[in-house]
Amino acid sequence: MRFLKKALCVSALAAASVVTMSAAYAEDIKIGFIVKQPEEPWFQDEWKFAQQAADEKGFTLVKIGAEDGEKLIAAIDNLGAQGAQGFIVCTPDVKLGPGIVAKAEANGLKMMTVDDRLVDAGGAAIESVPHMGISATKIGEAVGQALLDEAKARGWDLAEVGAIRVSYDQLPTAVDRVEGAISALKAGGFPEANIFDAPQAKTDTEAALNAATTVLNAHPEIKHWVAFGLNDEAALGAVRASESVGIAADSMIAVGIGGAESAINEFKKPDATGFVGTIIISPKRHGYETAMNMFDWVANDKAPEPLILTAGALAKRDTYEAVRKDLGIE
Repeated sequence: MRFLKKALCVSALAAASVVTMSAAYAEDIKIGFIVKQPEEPWFQDEWKFAQQAADEKGFTLVKIGAEDGEKLIAAIDNLGAQGAQGFIVCTPDVKLGPGIVAKAEANGLKMMTVDDRLVDAGGAAIESVPHMGISATKIGEAVGQALLDEAKARGWDLAEVGAIRVSYDQLPTAVDRVEGAISALKAGGFPEANIFDAPQAKTDTEAALNAATTVLNAHPEIKHWVAFGLNDEAALGAVRASESVGIAADSMIAVGIGGAESAINEFKKPDATGFVGTIIISPKRHGYETAMNMFDWVANDKAPEPLILTAGALAKRDTYEAVRKDLGIE
């Protein structure tokens, strides 16, 4: 009996020692999370959920905003100097791919991308870098279908409806999303001649407003409009543009992508606007899961899956709370 008690004590001490060592090792792990637009709600949410992972596992999360390539390269060097072991990045320019990979290797850092996938000099995805992204084409198709459904519910004749394609063609994800929306619109009988391009200089609401205003002013004969683009800000910009030229809310249908705070605030307005819906993408997976994957890679040498694509869900003024809860955002 005495021997058994001693064995149990030794076993308990050994287990406690392992836990202590694991906790101590986690404290030594430092992981960077670099985003291209740190002021945007989407990236703020990614950081928030990544921090949840860090708190759970006990590692240090370093949050860095890098709005251009120069800042991004400096951020990677900074992480290397801090003794970090890896980082997650949403790059300001996917064409920087080869340079980012080389810089990560020079600093001995593991790397994975989130949201936007790096491309090589030929424009092909760099498949050696693990990536969590969004099925951009499918989400775009969901936007197009939502626009069609709403237009038909209002009894609009599609031949008399204009569509504003708020575009940012410098970003492949943006192209995939809007082209997905266009394919769904055309499949549903929307005339291609009625789809008008509105190129934006940046991906924010103001740039989208300016781009959409140009289209609306050029086609005063069209009374009903639908609008779509890369994100919620693109759709909201088109809505603000329609309001500025005197188009009533019930003559505009805009569907965004992201489910950002700007979209939720629009739904909370006492009177409905032309912004009727958003495809909510869960920033929880993109922040929490990527941080967990990187931690597991650093701590246990378990590399993430090469490609993980997430989906979204349509949320409207009367359903957004339930949709957010289902996606684990609330």
